[in-house]
Amino acid sequence: MPRRSALAALPGLVAAATAGAAAADEWRLFRDRFLTPEGRLLDTGNGGVSHSEGQGWGLMFAAAFDDRPAFDRILAWTQRVLKRRTDHLHAWRYRPGAVPAVADPNNATDGDLYIAFGLLMAQARWRHAPYRTLAVAIGRDLLRLTLRETAGGPTLLPGAGGFESADGMVLNPSYLVLPAFAALAEAMPGDRWPAIAQESLALLQRARFGAWGLSPDWVLLPRSAGAPLRMPPAWPPRFSFDAVRVPLSLAWAGAVSHPALLGALAFWSDPRWTAPPAWVDLVTGNTADFAASPGMRAIAAFAQARIAGPGATATLPSVNASGDYYSASLTILARVACGATGVEVA
Repeated sequence: MPRRSALAALPGLVAAATAGAAAADEWRLFRDRFLTPEGRLLDTGNGGVSHSEGQGWGLMFAAAFDDRPAFDRILAWTQRVLKRRTDHLHAWRYRPGAVPAVADPNNATDGDLYIAFGLLMAQARWRHAPYRTLAVAIGRDLLRLTLRETAGGPTLLPGAGGFESADGMVLNPSYLVLPAFAALAEAMPGDRWPAIAQESLALLQRARFGAWGLSPDWVLLPRSAGAPLRMPPAWPPRFSFDAVRVPLSLAWAGAVSHPALLGALAFWSDPRWTAPPAWVDLVTGNTADFAASPGMRAIAAFAQARIAGPGATATLPSVNASGDYYSASLTILARVACGATGVEVA
Protein backbone atom coordinates (compact mmCIF):
# COMPACT_ATOMS: atom_id res chain seq x y z
CA MET A 1 0.00 0.00 0.00
CA PRO A 2 1.27 3.47 -0.67
CA ARG A 3 2.68 5.28 2.28
CA ARG A 4 0.24 8.15 1.88
CA SER A 5 -2.66 5.90 2.89
CA ALA A 6 -1.20 5.72 6.40
CA LEU A 7 0.32 9.18 6.53
CA ALA A 8 -2.16 11.67 5.16
CA ALA A 9 -1.13 15.28 5.60
CA LEU A 10 -1.52 16.66 9.11
CA PRO A 11 -3.94 19.44 8.14
CA GLY A 12 -6.37 16.81 6.90
CA LEU A 13 -6.19 14.99 10.19
CA VAL A 14 -6.16 17.89 12.60
CA ALA A 15 -7.12 21.28 11.23
CA ALA A 16 -10.24 19.99 9.50
CA ALA A 17 -11.59 18.45 12.70
CA THR A 18 -13.94 21.32 13.39
CA ALA A 19 -17.34 21.36 15.00
CA GLY A 20 -20.61 22.53 13.59
CA ALA A 21 -23.48 23.36 15.90
CA ALA A 22 -24.83 19.80 16.05
CA ALA A 23 -21.39 18.34 16.70
CA ALA A 24 -20.73 20.88 19.45
CA ASP A 25 -24.00 19.89 21.08
CA GLU A 26 -22.88 16.24 21.07
CA TRP A 27 -19.58 17.21 22.68
CA ARG A 28 -21.43 19.08 25.42
CA LEU A 29 -23.62 16.04 26.08
CA PHE A 30 -20.52 13.87 26.35
CA ARG A 31 -18.66 16.37 28.53
CA ASP A 32 -21.56 16.80 30.94
CA ARG A 33 -21.92 13.03 31.41
CA PHE A 34 -18.34 11.86 31.63
CA LEU A 35 -15.95 14.72 32.50
CA THR A 36 -15.49 15.64 36.16
CA PRO A 37 -14.78 19.24 37.23
CA GLU A 38 -11.14 18.36 37.94
CA GLY A 39 -10.61 16.96 34.43
CA ARG A 40 -11.01 13.20 34.83
CA LEU A 41 -12.92 11.12 32.24
CA LEU A 42 -15.13 8.53 33.96
CA ASP A 43 -15.39 5.01 32.59
CA THR A 44 -18.95 4.53 33.75
CA GLY A 45 -19.07 0.94 32.55
CA ASN A 46 -16.06 -0.04 34.64
CA GLY A 47 -16.60 1.26 38.15
CA GLY A 48 -15.81 4.89 37.42
CA VAL A 49 -12.11 4.30 36.78
CA SER A 50 -10.12 6.51 34.45
CA HIS A 51 -7.62 5.46 31.78
CA SER A 52 -4.89 7.20 29.83
CA GLU A 53 -6.95 6.18 26.77
CA GLY A 54 -9.94 8.17 27.97
CA GLN A 55 -7.82 11.15 28.95
CA GLY A 56 -6.30 11.16 25.48
CA TRP A 57 -9.71 10.96 23.86
CA GLY A 58 -10.91 13.81 26.04
CA LEU A 59 -8.01 15.96 24.85
CA MET A 60 -8.80 15.10 21.23
CA PHE A 61 -12.49 15.91 21.66
CA ALA A 62 -11.89 19.19 23.46
CA ALA A 63 -9.43 20.29 20.76
CA ALA A 64 -11.72 19.21 17.92
CA PHE A 65 -14.67 21.09 19.42
CA ASP A 66 -12.70 24.21 20.39
CA ASP A 67 -13.17 23.82 24.15
CA ARG A 68 -9.90 25.04 25.58
CA PRO A 69 -11.04 25.25 29.24
CA ALA A 70 -12.00 21.55 29.15
CA PHE A 71 -8.77 20.71 27.33
CA ASP A 72 -6.60 22.39 29.95
CA ARG A 73 -8.52 20.74 32.81
CA ILE A 74 -8.07 17.31 31.25
CA LEU A 75 -4.39 17.91 30.58
CA ALA A 76 -3.72 19.22 34.09
CA TRP A 77 -5.32 16.18 35.76
CA THR A 78 -3.57 13.78 33.39
CA GLN A 79 -0.15 15.26 34.07
CA ARG A 80 -0.70 15.58 37.79
CA VAL A 81 -2.08 12.09 38.40
CA LEU A 82 -1.05 9.74 35.58
CA LYS A 83 2.30 11.05 34.33
CA ARG A 84 5.17 8.77 35.29
CA ARG A 85 8.06 10.35 37.15
CA THR A 86 10.86 8.85 35.04
CA ASP A 87 9.58 9.75 31.55
CA HIS A 88 6.75 11.46 29.68
CA LEU A 89 4.47 8.43 29.45
CA HIS A 90 1.40 7.84 31.61
CA ALA A 91 0.19 5.12 33.93
CA TRP A 92 -2.69 3.36 32.28
CA ARG A 93 -5.35 3.35 35.04
CA TYR A 94 -6.64 5.36 37.99
CA ARG A 95 -9.06 3.70 40.43
CA PRO A 96 -10.96 6.12 42.69
CA GLY A 97 -11.03 5.02 46.31
CA ALA A 98 -8.17 2.55 45.89
CA VAL A 99 -4.93 2.91 47.83
CA PRO A 100 -2.92 3.69 45.86
CA ALA A 101 -5.26 4.94 43.17
CA VAL A 102 -2.53 4.36 40.56
CA ALA A 103 -1.23 0.92 41.49
CA ASP A 104 0.33 -0.13 38.18
CA PRO A 105 2.85 2.31 36.70
CA ASN A 106 2.93 0.57 33.32
CA ASN A 107 1.78 2.68 30.42
CA ALA A 108 -0.74 1.84 27.71
CA THR A 109 0.70 2.78 24.34
CA ASP A 110 -2.66 3.65 22.83
CA GLY A 111 -3.37 6.05 25.69
CA ASP A 112 -0.05 7.82 25.17
CA LEU A 113 -0.64 8.00 21.42
CA TYR A 114 -4.07 9.56 21.96
CA ILE A 115 -2.65 12.06 24.46
CA ALA A 116 0.07 13.08 22.01
CA PHE A 117 -2.45 13.28 19.16
CA GLY A 118 -4.74 15.47 21.26
CA LEU A 119 -1.85 17.79 22.08
CA LEU A 120 -0.97 18.15 18.40
CA MET A 121 -4.60 18.84 17.54
CA ALA A 122 -4.61 21.53 20.24
CA GLN A 123 -1.41 23.09 18.94
CA ALA A 124 -2.85 23.19 15.42
CA ARG A 125 -6.01 24.89 16.70
CA TRP A 126 -4.69 27.30 19.33
CA ARG A 127 -1.07 27.75 18.19
CA HIS A 128 0.32 27.09 21.66
CA ALA A 129 3.83 25.71 21.16
CA PRO A 130 4.16 23.96 24.56
CA TYR A 131 1.44 21.51 23.50
CA ARG A 132 3.60 20.41 20.58
CA THR A 133 6.70 20.23 22.78
CA LEU A 134 4.93 17.88 25.19
CA ALA A 135 3.56 15.73 22.35
CA VAL A 136 7.04 15.32 20.91
CA ALA A 137 8.40 14.35 24.35
CA ILE A 138 5.73 11.64 24.60
CA GLY A 139 6.57 10.46 21.08
CA ARG A 140 10.26 10.24 21.88
CA ASP A 141 9.65 8.16 25.00
CA LEU A 142 7.31 5.84 23.10
CA LEU A 143 10.09 5.25 20.59
CA ARG A 144 12.64 4.81 23.36
CA LEU A 145 10.63 2.44 25.56
CA THR A 146 8.11 0.57 23.40
CA LEU A 147 9.65 0.37 19.92
CA ARG A 148 10.74 -3.10 18.81
CA GLU A 149 12.22 -4.24 15.52
CA THR A 150 10.55 -7.22 13.89
CA ALA A 151 11.30 -9.16 10.74
CA GLY A 152 8.81 -6.94 8.90
CA GLY A 153 9.80 -3.63 10.43
CA PRO A 154 9.35 -1.56 13.59
CA THR A 155 6.30 -1.85 15.81
CA LEU A 156 5.22 -0.61 19.23
CA LEU A 157 4.51 -2.81 22.23
CA PRO A 158 1.16 -2.25 23.97
CA GLY A 159 3.10 -1.06 27.01
CA ALA A 160 6.68 -0.63 28.12
CA GLY A 161 6.57 -3.82 30.20
CA GLY A 162 4.88 -7.18 30.26
CA PHE A 163 4.27 -8.02 26.60
CA GLU A 164 7.39 -9.99 25.65
CA SER A 165 8.17 -13.64 26.35
CA ALA A 166 10.07 -16.54 24.89
CA ASP A 167 7.09 -17.14 22.58
CA GLY A 168 7.17 -13.66 21.08
CA MET A 169 5.44 -10.33 21.48
CA VAL A 170 1.78 -9.89 22.35
CA LEU A 171 0.32 -6.98 20.41
CA ASN A 172 -3.02 -5.21 20.40
CA PRO A 173 -4.02 -4.33 16.81
CA SER A 174 -6.24 -1.49 18.01
CA TYR A 175 -3.18 0.22 19.49
CA LEU A 176 -1.85 0.80 15.95
CA VAL A 177 -3.35 4.28 15.80
CA LEU A 178 -2.53 5.30 12.24
CA PRO A 179 -3.80 8.91 12.46
CA ALA A 180 -1.65 9.48 15.55
CA PHE A 181 1.37 8.05 13.71
CA ALA A 182 0.70 10.54 10.91
CA ALA A 183 0.50 13.47 13.32
CA LEU A 184 3.71 12.42 15.10
CA ALA A 185 5.50 11.92 11.76
CA GLU A 186 4.67 15.53 10.93
CA ALA A 187 5.82 16.77 14.33
CA MET A 188 8.96 14.58 14.45
CA PRO A 189 10.42 14.48 10.92
CA GLY A 190 13.17 11.91 10.49
CA ASP A 191 11.93 9.57 13.23
CA ARG A 192 10.49 6.08 12.76
CA TRP A 193 6.79 6.94 12.51
CA PRO A 194 6.44 6.39 8.73
CA ALA A 195 8.08 2.98 9.02
CA ILE A 196 5.90 2.12 12.04
CA ALA A 197 2.80 3.05 10.04
CA GLN A 198 3.88 0.92 7.09
CA GLU A 199 4.58 -2.10 9.29
CA SER A 200 1.25 -1.53 11.04
CA LEU A 201 -0.60 -1.79 7.73
CA ALA A 202 1.27 -5.00 6.92
CA LEU A 203 0.67 -6.47 10.37
CA LEU A 204 -3.04 -5.66 10.22
CA GLN A 205 -3.21 -7.45 6.90
CA ARG A 206 -1.58 -10.56 8.37
CA ALA A 207 -3.43 -10.51 11.70
CA ARG A 208 -6.86 -11.52 10.41
CA PHE A 209 -8.84 -14.56 11.49
CA GLY A 210 -12.20 -16.25 11.15
CA ALA A 211 -14.75 -16.36 8.37
CA TRP A 212 -14.65 -12.59 7.73
CA GLY A 213 -10.89 -12.10 8.13
CA LEU A 214 -11.23 -9.91 11.22
CA SER A 215 -8.70 -8.33 13.54
CA PRO A 216 -8.52 -9.94 16.99
CA ASP A 217 -8.38 -7.98 20.21
CA TRP A 218 -4.91 -9.45 20.86
CA VAL A 219 -2.38 -11.23 18.66
CA LEU A 220 0.91 -13.03 19.27
CA LEU A 221 3.78 -12.20 16.95
CA PRO A 222 6.17 -15.20 17.21
CA ARG A 223 9.90 -14.62 17.45
CA SER A 224 10.63 -16.98 14.56
CA ALA A 225 10.75 -15.09 11.27
CA GLY A 226 7.98 -16.23 8.95
CA ALA A 227 5.98 -18.02 11.66
CA PRO A 228 2.24 -17.32 11.39
CA LEU A 229 0.60 -14.96 13.82
CA ARG A 230 -1.77 -16.54 16.29
CA MET A 231 -4.11 -15.46 19.03
CA PRO A 232 -2.66 -15.72 22.55
CA PRO A 233 -4.48 -18.00 25.03
CA ALA A 234 -4.67 -15.37 27.78
CA TRP A 235 -7.48 -13.49 26.00
CA PRO A 236 -10.69 -14.65 24.30
CA PRO A 237 -10.03 -15.00 20.54
CA ARG A 238 -12.50 -12.31 19.54
CA PHE A 239 -13.16 -9.39 17.29
CA SER A 240 -14.58 -7.35 20.11
CA PHE A 241 -14.42 -4.13 22.08
CA ASP A 242 -10.74 -3.41 21.37
CA ALA A 243 -10.52 -4.61 17.77
CA VAL A 244 -13.53 -2.56 16.72
CA ARG A 245 -11.19 0.44 16.66
CA VAL A 246 -9.06 -1.10 13.87
CA PRO A 247 -11.54 -0.21 11.08
CA LEU A 248 -11.88 3.29 12.56
CA SER A 249 -8.12 3.80 12.37
CA LEU A 250 -7.84 2.40 8.85
CA ALA A 251 -10.74 4.46 7.51
CA TRP A 252 -9.48 7.63 9.21
CA ALA A 253 -6.03 7.11 7.67
CA GLY A 254 -7.50 6.60 4.21
CA ALA A 255 -6.62 2.90 3.87
CA VAL A 256 -10.07 2.23 2.44
CA SER A 257 -9.12 -0.93 0.52
CA HIS A 258 -7.40 -2.62 3.46
CA PRO A 259 -8.77 -6.15 3.99
CA ALA A 260 -9.13 -5.67 7.75
CA LEU A 261 -11.47 -2.74 7.09
CA LEU A 262 -13.42 -4.53 4.38
CA GLY A 263 -13.72 -7.63 6.56
CA ALA A 264 -15.19 -5.62 9.43
CA LEU A 265 -17.77 -4.03 7.14
CA ALA A 266 -18.67 -7.45 5.72
CA PHE A 267 -19.21 -8.74 9.25
CA TRP A 268 -21.34 -5.79 10.31
CA SER A 269 -23.47 -5.94 7.16
CA ASP A 270 -23.89 -9.72 7.03
CA PRO A 271 -27.54 -10.37 6.12
CA ARG A 272 -27.92 -13.02 8.79
CA TRP A 273 -27.96 -10.31 11.50
CA THR A 274 -31.03 -8.31 12.38
CA ALA A 275 -28.45 -6.17 14.17
CA PRO A 276 -24.73 -7.00 14.16
CA PRO A 277 -23.56 -8.71 17.36
CA ALA A 278 -21.14 -7.00 19.73
CA TRP A 279 -18.44 -9.61 19.15
CA VAL A 280 -17.60 -12.81 17.34
CA ASP A 281 -15.32 -15.65 18.41
CA LEU A 282 -12.75 -15.97 15.64
CA VAL A 283 -12.23 -19.69 16.28
CA THR A 284 -15.74 -21.04 16.81
CA GLY A 285 -17.78 -18.38 15.00
CA ASN A 286 -20.02 -17.97 18.06
CA THR A 287 -21.34 -14.47 18.57
CA ALA A 288 -22.46 -12.32 21.48
CA ASP A 289 -26.10 -12.60 22.47
CA PHE A 290 -26.38 -8.81 22.47
CA ALA A 291 -26.06 -6.26 19.69
CA ALA A 292 -23.17 -4.01 18.82
CA SER A 293 -23.28 -0.75 20.75
CA PRO A 294 -24.25 2.59 19.20
CA GLY A 295 -20.55 3.49 19.25
CA MET A 296 -19.65 0.43 17.21
CA ARG A 297 -22.42 1.24 14.76
CA ALA A 298 -21.05 4.78 14.49
CA ILE A 299 -17.67 3.40 13.45
CA ALA A 300 -19.35 1.21 10.83
CA ALA A 301 -21.26 4.21 9.45
CA PHE A 302 -18.11 6.33 9.23
CA ALA A 303 -16.15 3.53 7.56
CA GLN A 304 -18.89 2.94 4.98
CA ALA A 305 -19.02 6.63 4.14
CA ARG A 306 -15.22 6.80 3.87
CA ILE A 307 -15.19 3.93 1.40
CA ALA A 308 -18.01 5.52 -0.60
CA GLY A 309 -15.77 8.53 -1.22
CA PRO A 310 -16.19 12.32 -1.48
CA GLY A 311 -19.64 13.64 -0.75
CA ALA A 312 -20.71 10.59 1.28
CA THR A 313 -22.72 11.08 4.45
CA ALA A 314 -22.56 9.07 7.68
CA THR A 315 -25.65 8.80 9.88
CA LEU A 316 -24.32 8.75 13.43
CA PRO A 317 -26.22 8.13 16.66
CA SER A 318 -26.36 10.68 19.43
CA VAL A 319 -24.18 10.33 22.49
CA ASN A 320 -27.42 9.93 24.42
CA ALA A 321 -28.04 6.63 22.61
CA SER A 322 -25.07 5.13 24.48
CA GLY A 323 -25.47 3.78 27.96
CA ASP A 324 -21.82 4.01 28.95
CA TYR A 325 -18.59 5.91 28.45
CA TYR A 326 -16.98 3.54 25.96
CA SER A 327 -19.81 3.48 23.45
CA ALA A 328 -20.23 7.25 23.76
CA SER A 329 -16.49 7.72 23.20
CA LEU A 330 -16.56 5.63 20.03
CA THR A 331 -19.47 7.76 18.80
CA ILE A 332 -17.55 11.01 19.35
CA LEU A 333 -14.40 9.49 17.83
CA ALA A 334 -16.38 8.67 14.70
CA ARG A 335 -17.70 12.24 14.62
CA VAL A 336 -14.19 13.70 14.96
CA ALA A 337 -12.95 11.34 12.24
CA CYS A 338 -15.76 12.53 9.96
CA GLY A 339 -14.72 16.13 10.53
CA ALA A 340 -11.06 15.33 9.90
CA THR A 341 -11.73 13.50 6.63
CA GLY A 342 -14.53 15.54 5.09
CA VAL A 343 -17.33 13.06 5.67
CA GLU A 344 -20.69 14.76 6.18
CA VAL A 345 -22.70 13.79 9.27
CA ALA A 346 -26.44 13.34 9.19
